[in-house]
Amino acid sequence: MINKKITLPLIYALLIIFFILFVFPFVLIIINSFKSNGEILESPFALPTSLSLAHFAEVIEKMNFFSSFSNTVMVTVFSVIFIGLLAAMTAYYMVRRGGRFNNGLFALMVASMIIPFQSIMIPLIYIYGAKLHWIDISPLGFLIVLYIGFGSALSVFMYHGFVKSIPYELEEASLLDGCTRPQTFFKIVLPMLSPISVTIAILNVLWIWNDYLLPSLVLTDERYFTMPIKMKAFNGTYMNNWELLIPALLLTILPILIAYLFGQRYIIRGVSQGAIK
Repeated sequence: MINKKITLPLIYALLIIFFILFVFPFVLIIINSFKSNGEILESPFALPTSLSLAHFAEVIEKMNFFSSFSNTVMVTVFSVIFIGLLAAMTAYYMVRRGGRFNNGLFALMVASMIIPFQSIMIPLIYIYGAKLHWIDISPLGFLIVLYIGFGSALSVFMYHGFVKSIPYELEEASLLDGCTRPQTFFKIVLPMLSPISVTIAILNVLWIWNDYLLPSLVLTDERYFTMPIKMKAFNGTYMNNWELLIPALLLTILPILIAYLFGQRYIIRGVSQGAIK
């Protein structure tokens, strides 16, 4: 039998090491966001000599921060809401209806998750952009539609297992009380899906907020740029403007980092409940 007096300190030591490795990049970004290019290149691990906010003010101006921030928020919020709602309704229909068609459709949606986006991005943009010109009508709206399409498969898969765990007797009782099918779903089923709904929402927020590839393909007008694309202004071919790039990176990741810190317990709770069910 392994001695607990030895194993517990070893486990805590490993946890501390992993915590330091995880936090160190964020600390490094914060430290270097107050330095000039020369200070960063000379000693990236040293503390800043001053805490001037001049670089942040310049970044906000050159990034057109408030415009890009509002674009990112709008795309993220609408995409997450529609992904969650449509995926929950789809999973509920597939589970309650059953049958070969719905089971086959569910298997097809799960199989679609293994298709890499890079293999379809060029045909996708060519068809909807160069041929149909749908991108030109509403770039941000079309970007939201793409996120809904690419994010629905995983969300349906996660909802599917949770819907199975909901006793059908609850729905029968609500139907006997006079509720319609839509009322039963929104008043009975959907509230019971709240743990996995929060988990799915947070995972999708992390993905959509930080995504660079898809917006860079869809958005060509600077008025619609999201924050990850705006950061490209400080990244040159032969030289990076580190004194502006690092503060821009901090401003980009800070909102989503705060959201993750507040919502991480819901991710753990939703995943653990899904595994048990």
